[in-house]
Amino acid sequence: NTGSKLRLIPDSVCSTCYALKGCYVFKVVQDAQYRRLKALKKKLWVFAMVTLINSKKSDVFRWHDSGDVQDLEHLRKIFEVCRLTPGTRHWLPTQERQYLLAVAPDEVPDNLVIRLSGSKIDGPQPSCWPNTSTVVTKGASCPAPSQGGKCRTCRACWTKSIKNVSYGKH
Repeated sequence: NTGSKLRLIPDSVCSTCYALKGCYVFKVVQDAQYRRLKALKKKLWVFAMVTLINSKKSDVFRWHDSGDVQDLEHLRKIFEVCRLTPGTRHWLPTQERQYLLAVAPDEVPDNLVIRLSGSKIDGPQPSCWPNTSTVVTKGASCPAPSQGGKCRTCRACWTKSIKNVSYGKH
């Protein structure tokens, strides 16, 4: 939604979208992405996600490696999955301000950190949401690029007390 619009704006965080290159361009990957998108409308989506997350027994879960919240119904389904996986800390990066502003703060489950993404590279942190992320050309706080692209023991993105996480432009 918002990302497809930002993609057309030079120096926006979506202008060099990683989901339009690499393995994402393969038909098999694109087909899988569209199947997942279509599955959001299925009645058992919440149950299926809870089953998958619980089966992994992971302490953390990141929503979306590409794509974003589709609508308010999708966001509320994510909330339900988080409530039903209380032993997992969830992180949801998003550009979809309009859906965040349509929910009451007490609707967000305690085990979910939603990070509203800044729109411009080296731009300001969004001011309308408590947890944010930004993309910077210098001084990123995210250690993943120096750790083979992995979080390893870092849990900054899942930690509510960390107000902003900055990622290096890539």
